[in-house]
Parts: sequence; structure tokens; C-alpha cells
Amino acid sequence: MSGERDHWDRVYAAHARDAVSWFEPVPRSSLAMIEGLGIPLDAPIVDVGGGASRLAAELLYRGYSDITVIDISGAALERAREDFAGAEEITWVLADVRGHDLGRRFALWHDRAVFHFMVTGEDQRAYLTALARSVAPRGHVILGTFGPDGPTRCSGLPVARYSADTLAATIGDRAELVSSHLEEHRTPSGQSQQYLFAHLTAPARRS
Repeated sequence: MSGERDHWDRVYAAHARDAVSWFEPVPRSSLAMIEGLGIPLDAPIVDVGGGASRLAAELLYRGYSDITVIDISGAALERAREDFAGAEEITWVLADVRGHDLGRRFALWHDRAVFHFMVTGEDQRAYLTALARSVAPRGHVILGTFGPDGPTRCSGLPVARYSADTLAATIGDRAELVSSHLEEHRTPSGQSQQYLFAHLTAPARRS
């Protein structure tokens, strides 16, 4: 996994934060979905792979107070910490989510543009084990992945593409699909990428 960490550190070293393909000046879809959940402002939230995203900053500005960001890239986390006042109020975790125990359960697990890099069954199982371990009973999961007409590669790596049905089948009994929608993301270079955003809920209790 150190090879993957090196890969992402190189990606961030070679591009400005606002030049990577997944960059959003404001993560509007994620924010709208999160605010639509109606969770308390002190509910614990984890943003998976959210290193250089603006989501943590935007959530903090909106009054959410228990925010954790986990990312495999130290370069991404460093950029995020330098990006806004109040960064010390965020819990930053440098780790590969597939093999890391966050040591607590969250009311919301958010991931935009990580899960679609889990292209092997082994990686998907490791990721979903971490998700099941980390989401509270009846907790929420928001996933943003490439949609069925999305790209097949990103940042030099193969990716998986999902419809609502295939995503639900892959997640299995770890969480139940509540709603989903497709949207087009315009990259900084002007290309269009199709994303699937899905809201899922964890079961009331694990067997």
C-alpha cells in the first residue's frame, strides 16, 4: 500500500489543488445531501479520502463540530490543513482506510471519489469492512462514485463504474440504498465526468 501512498503524493505534488480532476470549489452535492439528513451539528462525521477537498472546511463553517478526515496522502492532508482557518478543529488521519481502525463509530461516512478506485474484490471487501466497523447503527453513508458512463481511468489508475443497482449489490447487507442520482462533474480542464451519488443507511445492528 506504500506504493499507492507514493502515487497519490506524486499526483498532489504535480498538480495545484484546483487542477486535479475531482476538484470542486464548493462540494455542493455533498453539502446538500449532508444537510438534507438533518443530523445534529455535533454528530460525528468522517470524510474518507477528503484530504484536499473543501468539504471539511465547508462543514465547519456551517457549524458541524465533530469532523474527521482520513486520507492515504500526506501531501493532500497538508494542503487541506493550510487551506483554511480552523483546521486545528478537524481530526486529520493519515492512513489507508482499508487497513485502519478509526476506533469509533460515525453518524455519517462520506466518500466522494475513493470507492471507485477499489477495483478488486479484495480492496472492496477491505473498504467495506472498514465502513461496517465505523458507521453507527442506522448511521448514514454518502458515496460519490463514477456513474455507468463515467471514465474508466482516473489519475493513471483503473476505476470501477456503478449504477445504483450495481452499487447496492456491491455494498450488500452492510448498508441499504435509500436514494441516488446521477450528475455531471466538470473538471478543471473542461471535461465532463458522470458521477453517481448515493445515500445509504447502516442496519440497526450488526449480526
